Parts: sequence; structure tokens; C-alpha cells
Amino acid sequence: MAAPRSPQRARERERSRAPAAGSDQVHSWTLATSQALDTIWRMAKGFVMLAVSFLVASVCYFRRLHLYSGHKLKWWIGYLQRKFKRNLSVEAEVDLLSYCAREWKGETPRTKLMRKAYEELFWRHHIKCVRQVKRDNYDALRSVLFQIFSQGISFPSWMKEKDIVKLPEKLLFSQGCNWIQQYSFGPEKYTGSNVFGKLRKCVELLKTQWTEFNGIRDYHKRGSMCNTLFSDAILEYKLYEALKFIMLYQVTEVYEQMKTKKVIPSLFRLLFSRETSSDPLSFMMNHLNSVGDTCGLEQIDMFILGYSLEVKIKVFRLFKFNSRDFEVCYPEEPLRDWPEISLLTENDRHYHIPVF
Repeated sequence: MAAPRSPQRARERERSRAPAAGSDQVHSWTLATSQALDTIWRMAKGFVMLAVSFLVASVCYFRRLHLYSGHKLKWWIGYLQRKFKRNLSVEAEVDLLSYCAREWKGETPRTKLMRKAYEELFWRHHIKCVRQVKRDNYDALRSVLFQIFSQGISFPSWMKEKDIVKLPEKLLFSQGCNWIQQYSFGPEKYTGSNVFGKLRKCVELLKTQWTEFNGIRDYHKRGSMCNTLFSDAILEYKLYEALKFIMLYQVTEVYEQMKTKKVIPSLFRLLFSRETSSDPLSFMMNHLNSVGDTCGLEQIDMFILGYSLEVKIKVFRLFKFNSRDFEVCYPEEPLRDWPEISLLTENDRHYHIPVF
């Protein structure tokens, strides 16, 4: 029969089991806490990564939106400027030597020649500024007419004696010039039976504008009106076609005088001696109709323009610097009381306006 267990030994065994149970409980709590922290860390890490991704995507989106908006804003600003800004065909005055330095850079022989020519204008002829003129096949007519209007130059003497609005019909009915129906309005190339009505409107506009400018005594007001007029391409071209017709009318008048053995200016003898301009019709078909379309005014045309408008057109031909042809006048022998206007050209094709 087994001896009964001692109470003391039983207590010792119970005492030894208690620490083991406590250790298991602590380990269980530690494991649970670690798992919870790990779960929280993973969730926090995921949230941070999601937030960073969202932030990067937002930055990229707003950057692209900013670039797109800036591009569109720039386009609209340019459009509105082109829409509402006056497109002046004769620009504002700029310093002559600054313009030269900007346009003629480098050390080529031609560049050096042009710089010396501009310096000659500045120091010897006291030209301080230049007005750039739109480069097209009307620019010689534009340069001359702008100065006539801005200076308030009066009508030629012969225009004061005649109603120039009636000149188209005069050529047809009084002088039998049926060929004028072949007159071409620059790039428009308009011809036909209504050419007289179209020419009449152009000449009437020239008369109206010239009368208005001549009646204004304030220089600054004339300048402001010139800026308005020379920003309207439609009105401009009508005025230039009127000038072309005035030239044609003068050629026809002098040709009729020549047929009656009257003395005519030498420049017209030169004009009629050419095969391509032996009479008014050939002059119109071979030369005048192309002006404004495929070519500008030739030198002989500049003579006729000056004679027709009774102005002395002084031209500084910069590419002819250091030669006798550097400074020329159209016509060469104007009457003393004719007003003088000045142009400058770098190639005899395009003209600008010097400002003294």
C-alpha cells in the first residue's frame, strides 16, 4: 500500500508549475503585441505609400495643367494682340545706328559697306532715326505718300486746276483710251468694263484723304491720323492704285504733247525710247500693271512719280556708298518750289523713311 504524499512536496510541485504558466502568458502577450504592431506598421506603411503616390500624381497633374494653361494663355494673348493691335505698315521711329547694328552684323564686305553708309547718314546728313516700311511691292508708293500726308504737302498745281476724280472718264471719252479697261489693280488683276468706276473710287479716296491731311496744321495730329490710315490695308491699296493711275494719266498727257511736237521733259523721252514703254498702253501693260503684284517701282517710275506729284524725291542708295549714285533725286531737275521728301534704300527694291 502506497504511502500518502507529503503535503510539503505537493506544494513544491505546484510552486514549480506557477512560473512556467506565467512565462507562457507573458510570451503570449508579447507575441500578440508584436503581431498587432506589425499589422499597424504595415497599414501605416501602406497608407504613407498611398499618400506619397497620390501626392506625386497630384503634382504631376497640376504641373501638366499649369503648362497647358500657360500655353493656352500665351496663345490667346498673341491672338488678341494680333486681333486688336494696329498693324502699321510704317513703323515708329527707331535710332538709325541701333537699327544698323541690329540688321547688319558680321564682317562681310557688304556688311561693312552698309555700316559705313549708315554712319555717313548719321554724321554727315544728320539723319538720327529711321521708320521701317512694310516690305512689299507697294513700299515705294507707301513711303512717298506717307511723307506727303505726314508733312501736309499740298496738291500739285495741275491737280488744283482739274477734278482728278473725273480723269478716268476723261481718258476714255476725250482721248479714246479704250485700252484702259486692261488696267490691273496689283495682285487683284481686276480688268473689265467697270474698271473706270473702280478707278474713280480710288482717285476719289486719294483726293479726300489728301485734302483732309493738307487742312491739318498740327504735326502731331497728322502723325496720329497717318498711323490710323496706314494700318488699314484696304484703304492703303486703293490709295496706291490711285497713285499708279495718276502716273498713267501723266504719261498719257505727255505722250499726246509729244505727238504734237511739243517739248517734253527728258525723262519722258527716255521712257518712250524703250521698246517696253514706247506708248502709254505698253507702259501700262509691261510695267505699271505689275506694280503691287510682282514688282515695285523702277528708277524711271520714280522719276514719273516725282514729276506727277510735283515733289523732289531724294533717295539715299546705301549700296552705292562712296559713288556718285549714293544720293539721287527723282526727277533730277525739279522746280525750285517743289517740296522735298527723302527715302533710303539698301537695294533699290525696298525703301524706308529717314528722319532728320
